[in-house]
Amino acid sequence: MMHAFYLLALFVMAAVIPLFLYRVIKGPTVFDRLIGLNGIATKAILFLVIIGAYQAHLDMFLDIALGYGLINLIGSVAAAKYLEERGFKT
Repeated sequence: MMHAFYLLALFVMAAVIPLFLYRVIKGPTVFDRLIGLNGIATKAILFLVIIGAYQAHLDMFLDIALGYGLINLIGSVAAAKYLEERGFKT
């Protein structure tokens, strides 16, 4: 029963990623594109956690997901700081 739930959750997240990809491509501002990339990265982190639970290796996949989340956070803060210093406005 839980395996079906994990597969359904993976399918739903895979269906949501193109919405974020649309925002990355069509976003009117750079900040919209950055938010779209953050959404895709968040879904990738959730993918890792669900795959880890599905394969009963949650500890390994959780470590990878946390590392990826930290890299995403640092990249987002660095990009926002760079854009703020360049004078980009919303």
